Amino acid sequence: MLFEHIIFRCIRPCASGRVLFLSAWLAAMPAGAAPARAAEGTACVPVGSWVVPGAAEVAGRDVFTRAARNAVLLLGETHDNPEHHRWQLQTLAALYALRPDMVIGFEMFPRRVQPVLDRWVAGELSESQFLDAVDWGVVWSTDATLYLPLFHFARMNRIPMVALNIDTRLRRAVSQKGFDAIPEAEREGVTPPAAPGPAYLDYLLPFYREHVRDGKKRLDATRDDPDFRRFVGTQQLWDRAMAQALHAALAQPNRPLVVGVMGSGHIRHGYGVAHQLRDLGVPDVGALLPWNSGADCGQVVVGLADAVFGVAPPSSVPPGPPRQRLGIRFELVQGGARVLQVEKGSIAEAAGVRDGDVILEAAGVAIGPGDDIAEIVRRQAPGTWLPLKLKRGGGDNVEAVAKFPALPR
Repeated sequence: MLFEHIIFRCIRPCASGRVLFLSAWLAAMPAGAAPARAAEGTACVPVGSWVVPGAAEVAGRDVFTRAARNAVLLLGETHDNPEHHRWQLQTLAALYALRPDMVIGFEMFPRRVQPVLDRWVAGELSESQFLDAVDWGVVWSTDATLYLPLFHFARMNRIPMVALNIDTRLRRAVSQKGFDAIPEAEREGVTPPAAPGPAYLDYLLPFYREHVRDGKKRLDATRDDPDFRRFVGTQQLWDRAMAQALHAALAQPNRPLVVGVMGSGHIRHGYGVAHQLRDLGVPDVGALLPWNSGADCGQVVVGLADAVFGVAPPSSVPPGPPRQRLGIRFELVQGGARVLQVEKGSIAEAAGVRDGDVILEAAGVAIGPGDDIAEIVRRQAPGTWLPLKLKRGGGDNVEAVAKFPALPR
């Protein structure tokens, strides 16, 4: 897959709204934890506060009032960060109080599952039926419990949910060949993306250089590198597809507030989806982002987003039940699961798994068409090893061992 998942999806279990959750947790903390809370207040984006990048703190009511005036509002996330999803739920609830004429689009779903989303919102499916019907373990292997509160919010209020994404095969084809080489009939209705600006190319290039492709980094890549341009083109395809779906959702008599839930990499600085929406004739696009308090303040600059909200960084959030992660994005293919991306610093990377590998077996069991790799991994006990059989390129099969860390004592 692509830029957002390379950079921001470090490739997870959700709870209640941020205010009640943090208040209860902080009240239960020992007195020695007080300095940590005081330190949060000195951050450029304190926990529980809204900040306009490049300016100052702003009241939440002002943020929501302005945000609700947009035609489209984009809400960012790091996919596996629970606090980001709690923030999204809180933000959706506040916006819904102002604009109940709402539609919510989700990056997580390809367009082919739109009928399933409609049935879910109508109350026709249980959680398990819904996740099975959308092929959750295949289309978005991150822990579903992170997203279920958002899905339930939409269902409870009968807010239409829109599938924003496209099929993985199309993204891979564009990554390999470029958009222009894809026959129009195979583009899933996606029109040619608006050209990227120089600032966007400069923004993407450092991330591309650090990403391992064909077993090595491309530290000397330039803007004109053909592979880099395909990399950018694939990201633009993704942005364009989501922008078109959001634009289409506006075409209702009541002109609803259309909210897009997606990775922050598609939103930051207005380079991604907002850029494509403007090309489609939608100028009034808003953007709100969660911000891990204590993160690099140098990134909170004018134009990053309309406003950012401070959340407790992952290390300070009480952990939930341990969940194992291999750290890959994949798609099921004939004979196994093709690895689309290996997350930097992941267990998969340490095991020697590479982009493009096909996982044939896990623990000696062949991977079938209906198998969920993420679920197989989640069942793995801490401190154990998971042997994998991989097919790499046109060569012989490769053996790898995923070593899961033991629980801390």
